[in-house]
Amino acid sequence: MPHGMPKLSVLREKLKSIAQATYAHSRNLAYFVFTYKGLMAAQSRLQGKKIPFHSFLAACIGGWLVFGENNPINSQIIMYLLSRILFGLSRLAVEKGYVPQPRQDPFPLVAALVWGTVLWLFEYHRQTLQPSLQSSMTYLYEDSEVWHDLSDFLIYNKRTDSK
Repeated sequence: MPHGMPKLSVLREKLKSIAQATYAHSRNLAYFVFTYKGLMAAQSRLQGKKIPFHSFLAACIGGWLVFGENNPINSQIIMYLLSRILFGLSRLAVEKGYVPQPRQDPFPLVAALVWGTVLWLFEYHRQTLQPSLQSSMTYLYEDSEVWHDLSDFLIYNKRTDSK
């Protein structure tokens, strides 16, 4: 914490930042829904019926217009959706018969591959990971190697003061 800055103002700034991020997130979702629904209605009206490609096209246009800017809020939303899409496409591949039904739950293998890949990237290609993930992993896997006392574990283990 900067010298002379009261704890209350730091808390106030954090709360303000959270409120701004929440507002940006909800605003973008509202813009997207409005765009998507409007484009769906326009396509249906023009072609006289609703076809599956309409939803894909409307969502692509809405995604480009509303979530096309690479910023922390949009990045979080896109990463959230991507993970769910990969799981959904995996289930669809099994449902459609493109991939055989697994004999056992594939989740342990997926978990192993995800963790193996992310730690490999962290150790050898760190710059490819999102900055907030890099920061979290640095804290967990590097900063945690320096200990002063139990407060390092309970509060934060990277001190600037000498204890």
